[in-house]
Amino acid sequence: MKPLRQSIFASPLDTWESIAARVLGDLNQDAAVAQLQSWNLHIFARRVLSEDGQLQQPILPSDIVFVEPPAAAIVAAD
Repeated sequence: MKPLRQSIFASPLDTWESIAARVLGDLNQDAAVAQLQSWNLHIFARRVLSEDGQLQQPILPSDIVFVEPPAAAIVAAD
């Protein structure tokens, strides 16, 4: 059976920075945030306008946030 990717549910006030600090604290924060965003395009691609017209990328408590990269694809030999 294939192992699952490690993931978390975000807290109501979580941001990319707070999650990066919690799960990837040994990395530079900008690099950790960039990694998280690349592993979670289903969240990163969400764009909404705030009440003041600013573009935001909210992380919802119902979001599954992957905290590790996807496994490398295994190519079967013919």
